[in-house]
Amino acid sequence: MQTVAILSQKGGSGKTTLALHLAVAAEKAGQLAAVIDLDPQASAAGWKDSRAAETPVVVSVPSTRLPQALQAARTGGADLALIDSAPHAGDVALAAAEAADLILIPCRPGILDLRAIAPTARIAKLAGKRTFVVLNAMPNRAPNILADARAAVAVHGLEVAPFSLQQRAAYGHALTTGQTAQEYEPNGKAGQDVTELYEWLRRELN
Repeated sequence: MQTVAILSQKGGSGKTTLALHLAVAAEKAGQLAAVIDLDPQASAAGWKDSRAAETPVVVSVPSTRLPQALQAARTGGADLALIDSAPHAGDVALAAAEAADLILIPCRPGILDLRAIAPTARIAKLAGKRTFVVLNAMPNRAPNILADARAAVAVHGLEVAPFSLQQRAAYGHALTTGQTAQEYEPNGKAGQDVTELYEWLRRELN
Protein backbone atom coordinates (compact mmCIF):
# COMPACT_ATOMS: atom_id res chain seq x y z
CA MET A 1 0.00 0.00 0.00
CA GLN A 2 1.18 3.49 -0.84
CA THR A 3 0.34 6.43 1.37
CA VAL A 4 -0.08 10.08 0.43
CA ALA A 5 -0.42 12.82 3.05
CA ILE A 6 -2.39 15.89 2.00
CA LEU A 7 -1.21 18.74 4.19
CA SER A 8 -1.89 22.42 4.65
CA GLN A 9 -1.72 24.46 7.79
CA LYS A 10 -4.05 26.97 6.13
CA GLY A 11 -7.76 26.32 6.14
CA GLY A 12 -9.70 26.42 2.88
CA SER A 13 -6.83 25.20 0.72
CA GLY A 14 -8.79 22.25 -0.71
CA LYS A 15 -7.30 19.30 1.19
CA THR A 16 -10.51 17.34 1.44
CA THR A 17 -11.53 18.07 -2.15
CA LEU A 18 -8.15 16.81 -3.34
CA ALA A 19 -8.21 13.69 -1.16
CA LEU A 20 -11.70 12.62 -2.21
CA HIS A 21 -11.17 13.27 -5.91
CA LEU A 22 -7.89 11.35 -5.97
CA ALA A 23 -9.50 8.48 -4.07
CA VAL A 24 -12.33 8.17 -6.59
CA ALA A 25 -9.84 8.49 -9.47
CA ALA A 26 -7.87 5.61 -7.96
CA GLU A 27 -11.01 3.50 -7.70
CA LYS A 28 -11.86 4.22 -11.33
CA ALA A 29 -8.35 3.08 -12.27
CA GLY A 30 -8.87 -0.25 -10.52
CA GLN A 31 -7.19 0.54 -7.20
CA LEU A 32 -8.75 0.14 -3.77
CA ALA A 33 -8.48 3.49 -2.00
CA ALA A 34 -8.95 4.57 1.60
CA VAL A 35 -9.26 8.12 2.91
CA ILE A 36 -8.20 8.65 6.52
CA ASP A 37 -9.80 11.82 7.84
CA LEU A 38 -7.77 13.38 10.67
CA ASP A 39 -9.60 16.72 10.64
CA PRO A 40 -11.91 17.15 13.68
CA GLN A 41 -14.44 18.75 11.32
CA ALA A 42 -14.64 15.34 9.56
CA SER A 43 -15.62 16.85 6.20
CA ALA A 44 -14.47 13.79 4.26
CA ALA A 45 -16.47 11.50 6.53
CA GLY A 46 -19.50 13.75 6.11
CA TRP A 47 -19.18 13.47 2.33
CA LYS A 48 -19.07 9.69 2.68
CA ASP A 49 -22.27 9.75 4.75
CA SER A 50 -24.10 11.36 1.82
CA ARG A 51 -22.60 9.01 -0.77
CA ALA A 52 -24.55 6.14 -2.33
CA ALA A 53 -21.50 4.14 -3.44
CA GLU A 54 -19.72 1.95 -0.89
CA THR A 55 -16.26 2.98 -2.01
CA PRO A 56 -13.88 4.61 -1.46
CA VAL A 57 -13.59 3.78 2.22
CA VAL A 58 -13.47 6.89 4.43
CA VAL A 59 -12.68 6.67 8.13
CA SER A 60 -12.52 9.50 10.64
CA VAL A 61 -9.98 8.95 13.41
CA PRO A 62 -7.95 11.06 15.84
CA SER A 63 -4.32 11.46 14.85
CA THR A 64 -3.25 9.19 17.71
CA ARG A 65 -5.00 6.33 15.89
CA LEU A 66 -3.35 6.98 12.52
CA PRO A 67 -0.98 3.95 12.68
CA GLN A 68 -3.92 1.66 13.46
CA ALA A 69 -6.04 3.17 10.69
CA LEU A 70 -3.24 2.69 8.16
CA GLN A 71 -2.74 -0.89 9.29
CA ALA A 72 -6.47 -1.56 8.94
CA ALA A 73 -6.39 -0.15 5.40
CA ARG A 74 -3.39 -2.30 4.57
CA THR A 75 -5.04 -5.41 6.01
CA GLY A 76 -8.19 -4.60 4.08
CA GLY A 77 -6.26 -4.67 0.81
CA ALA A 78 -6.08 -0.95 0.07
CA ASP A 79 -3.66 0.00 -2.69
CA LEU A 80 -3.67 3.71 -1.85
CA ALA A 81 -4.25 5.52 1.43
CA LEU A 82 -4.85 9.26 1.39
CA ILE A 83 -4.46 11.10 4.70
CA ASP A 84 -6.64 14.21 4.94
CA SER A 85 -4.93 16.18 7.69
CA ALA A 86 -6.20 19.02 9.86
CA PRO A 87 -5.26 22.70 9.45
CA HIS A 88 -3.66 24.66 12.28
CA ALA A 89 -2.33 21.45 13.88
CA GLY A 90 1.39 21.00 13.31
CA ASP A 91 1.70 17.81 15.34
CA VAL A 92 -1.10 16.16 13.37
CA ALA A 93 0.43 17.24 10.06
CA LEU A 94 3.84 15.93 11.10
CA ALA A 95 2.38 12.56 12.07
CA ALA A 96 0.69 12.34 8.66
CA ALA A 97 3.86 13.41 6.87
CA GLU A 98 6.00 10.85 8.64
CA ALA A 99 3.56 8.07 7.76
CA ALA A 100 3.46 8.97 4.07
CA ASP A 101 5.45 7.97 1.02
CA LEU A 102 4.73 11.33 -0.62
CA ILE A 103 3.22 14.66 0.45
CA LEU A 104 0.86 16.91 -1.49
CA ILE A 105 0.25 20.50 -0.39
CA PRO A 106 -2.86 21.97 -2.02
CA CYS A 107 -2.71 25.73 -2.39
CA ARG A 108 -4.74 28.42 -4.09
CA PRO A 109 -2.64 30.52 -6.49
CA GLY A 110 -3.02 33.87 -4.71
CA ILE A 111 0.22 35.29 -3.35
CA LEU A 112 -1.06 35.37 0.25
CA ASP A 113 -1.99 31.69 0.02
CA LEU A 114 1.38 30.82 -1.51
CA ARG A 115 3.25 32.67 1.22
CA ALA A 116 1.19 30.82 3.83
CA ILE A 117 2.62 27.42 2.83
CA ALA A 118 5.83 28.13 4.77
CA PRO A 119 4.77 26.25 7.96
CA THR A 120 3.61 23.26 5.90
CA ALA A 121 6.85 23.27 3.91
CA ARG A 122 8.81 23.13 7.17
CA ILE A 123 6.78 20.12 8.31
CA ALA A 124 7.44 18.36 5.00
CA LYS A 125 11.16 19.01 5.33
CA LEU A 126 11.18 17.66 8.89
CA ALA A 127 9.56 14.47 7.63
CA GLY A 128 12.06 14.21 4.79
CA LYS A 129 9.49 13.10 2.22
CA ARG A 130 9.08 14.04 -1.43
CA THR A 131 6.65 16.94 -1.56
CA PHE A 132 4.73 18.72 -4.31
CA VAL A 133 2.43 21.71 -4.23
CA VAL A 134 -0.85 21.14 -6.07
CA LEU A 135 -2.37 24.41 -7.26
CA ASN A 136 -6.08 24.49 -6.60
CA ALA A 137 -8.82 26.72 -8.06
CA MET A 138 -6.47 27.90 -10.81
CA PRO A 139 -7.98 30.44 -13.21
CA ASN A 140 -8.20 29.19 -16.77
CA ARG A 141 -5.47 30.24 -19.17
CA ALA A 142 -3.35 32.05 -16.62
CA PRO A 143 0.31 31.40 -17.52
CA ASN A 144 1.54 34.41 -15.56
CA ILE A 145 -0.17 33.20 -12.40
CA LEU A 146 1.38 29.77 -12.87
CA ALA A 147 4.85 31.25 -13.32
CA ASP A 148 4.45 33.42 -10.23
CA ALA A 149 3.23 30.42 -8.23
CA ARG A 150 6.21 28.32 -9.24
CA ALA A 151 8.59 31.11 -8.22
CA ALA A 152 6.86 31.53 -4.84
CA VAL A 153 6.95 27.79 -4.16
CA ALA A 154 10.61 27.51 -5.18
CA VAL A 155 11.52 29.80 -2.27
CA HIS A 156 10.61 26.88 0.01
CA GLY A 157 12.59 24.37 -2.01
CA LEU A 158 9.42 22.75 -3.34
CA GLU A 159 8.08 21.92 -6.78
CA VAL A 160 4.65 22.56 -8.23
CA ALA A 161 2.92 19.44 -9.54
CA PRO A 162 2.63 19.56 -13.35
CA PHE A 163 -1.15 19.23 -13.17
CA SER A 164 -3.51 21.44 -11.17
CA LEU A 165 -7.20 21.67 -10.34
CA GLN A 166 -8.77 24.46 -12.33
CA GLN A 167 -11.47 26.73 -10.96
CA ARG A 168 -14.61 24.82 -11.94
CA ALA A 169 -18.10 24.76 -10.45
CA ALA A 170 -18.36 20.99 -10.82
CA TYR A 171 -16.23 20.38 -7.71
CA GLY A 172 -18.63 22.12 -5.35
CA HIS A 173 -21.78 20.76 -6.99
CA ALA A 174 -20.46 17.20 -6.91
CA LEU A 175 -19.36 17.18 -3.27
CA THR A 176 -22.78 18.30 -2.04
CA THR A 177 -24.28 15.13 -3.55
CA GLY A 178 -21.70 12.68 -2.25
CA GLN A 179 -19.94 12.54 -5.61
CA THR A 180 -16.78 13.85 -7.18
CA ALA A 181 -16.46 15.96 -10.32
CA GLN A 182 -15.58 13.00 -12.53
CA GLU A 183 -18.83 11.32 -11.46
CA TYR A 184 -20.99 14.44 -11.56
CA GLU A 185 -19.83 15.33 -15.09
CA PRO A 186 -18.20 12.18 -16.54
CA ASN A 187 -17.06 14.00 -19.68
CA GLY A 188 -16.38 17.34 -18.04
CA LYS A 189 -13.12 19.26 -17.82
CA ALA A 190 -12.93 18.99 -14.02
CA GLY A 191 -12.90 15.21 -14.26
CA GLN A 192 -10.16 15.40 -16.86
CA ASP A 193 -8.09 17.61 -14.53
CA VAL A 194 -8.41 15.06 -11.74
CA THR A 195 -7.57 12.12 -13.98
CA GLU A 196 -4.41 13.80 -15.23
CA LEU A 197 -3.35 14.66 -11.69
CA TYR A 198 -4.03 11.12 -10.47
CA GLU A 199 -2.12 9.50 -13.34
CA TRP A 200 0.86 11.75 -12.60
CA LEU A 201 0.66 10.88 -8.90
CA ARG A 202 0.59 7.17 -9.66
CA ARG A 203 3.72 7.51 -11.77
CA GLU A 204 5.47 9.40 -8.97
CA LEU A 205 4.55 6.72 -6.44
CA ASN A 206 5.84 3.95 -8.68
